[in-house]
Amino acid sequence: MDYRRKKKLTFFTIGLIFLLSGIEYAVILPTIWGYLQVLNAAPLFLGLGLSAFSLSGLVSGPLFGHWSDRTRTTKSIILFANVFEIVGNFMYFMGYSKWLLLSSRLVAGVGAGAGSSIFGFLTQSTAPEDRANVFAAVMACRQAGLLIGPAFNIFLRLCDFHLGPFVVDKYTSPGLFMCMMWVLLQLVVLLMYWDLPPEGEDKEKEGEEEVDGVEEDKPLMGPEEPLETYGAVTPDQLEPFVIPNGNTAHASPPSSIADTDPFQNFSVRNEFLREEVVILLTAQFITLFNQTALETMVTPLTQKYFNFRELENSVMYCLCGVEVIAGFFFVRWLSRRVADRVVLAVGLIICNVACAWCLVFLAKPRGSFAWQLTEFIIGVFLQLLGLPFVAVSQVSLFSKVTAVKTQGFSQGVRWSVGGLGTILGPLWAGGLTEHLYVMLGMMLALLVLVTIMMMFSYNRLVEPCVVHHAESMEDCM
Repeated sequence: MDYRRKKKLTFFTIGLIFLLSGIEYAVILPTIWGYLQVLNAAPLFLGLGLSAFSLSGLVSGPLFGHWSDRTRTTKSIILFANVFEIVGNFMYFMGYSKWLLLSSRLVAGVGAGAGSSIFGFLTQSTAPEDRANVFAAVMACRQAGLLIGPAFNIFLRLCDFHLGPFVVDKYTSPGLFMCMMWVLLQLVVLLMYWDLPPEGEDKEKEGEEEVDGVEEDKPLMGPEEPLETYGAVTPDQLEPFVIPNGNTAHASPPSSIADTDPFQNFSVRNEFLREEVVILLTAQFITLFNQTALETMVTPLTQKYFNFRELENSVMYCLCGVEVIAGFFFVRWLSRRVADRVVLAVGLIICNVACAWCLVFLAKPRGSFAWQLTEFIIGVFLQLLGLPFVAVSQVSLFSKVTAVKTQGFSQGVRWSVGGLGTILGPLWAGGLTEHLYVMLGMMLALLVLVTIMMMFSYNRLVEPCVVHHAESMEDCM
């Protein structure tokens, strides 16, 4: 099989992985609140259940990323991580107690940490100008799962039978369904996923395939080629080095050293404690904190004010998925025409407006049922509208301002920061469902904070300048 076909199948498999992660979220989230109520769990367990998934992903993300950087492989990591998804979802299906349910989300979350390795792989396998498009497509796959998931839930809610000692009903069936889906995905990864070389090497690979067998017939040196003096360096031998936003970096080590140890001369302080990196990690944390807090709030809110049940919630999440997918495709189109930092700024402005709307109109709904429902729909629409802008732009920028050879670990750190947001968000919202002014007020304050940070550091949110000659350094400083 040729290289290009392997690359297409590998990217297709990555899309399936994120599709399944979205489906899992969509089939479990609308029913987990009812599941916990059946198990006589307190409302706090809703936040704990959602946070447990993120907690284990927070720990496993950097570990999987470090593993992929060391070995330059991701296939074995994905296969290993999927085992946790399979076991975790089967535990969710068993559901004997609220503690087993909580543990099931903790186990399944370990598998989600493989996403850091995948994002590192995508960064190394794509050119900088194509990353926003690729990341948007991958994130759209997850949102497609969020769209498809509720459709499965409509049928899963009809389950009512026994499978040996286990009860299969509308609450336990999502766990069994996702367990089978992850088992099937294992087969797909085995057959259709390859560990491809980094972006710079893939072009060499394609070139080797095109001229295979031709080079053997050529002499090592043409008769008219001048001999270089000993120790001379030709322009082709110059390796580019990066000036990250004006800070001179050391030249890259020889390829033999870099291949064996990508963490040679690596410094956590120099890599992550730079202004632009701190801002992007802050945006990652606050965005996911607010998103998961609102997701935690939505189900009890719709039950309280609109008497929504599993079916209505599933339809709502389905419609939300349509909007977000459309948003990701729009951002994918927009990212080809404007800089990532412009997309980030637009997204943060929309998120600020959305949170302010929710604080004014949803903290204490007034008026008729139709008016309250309209206020709710507008608030949710605005929240989802800003999500693709911030999500795509910050991960694309992050991949450009951090080292390529350690992208797995760097993406793992980003994954953990986001995981921390998804842990604290549900915990914050779970205990404040009756105090929405406090909950939404804090969320708006965080958004205003990161927006101000972005404004003051706007000029640094750019891809580092790459130079090939020392005398060109002053052009980048």
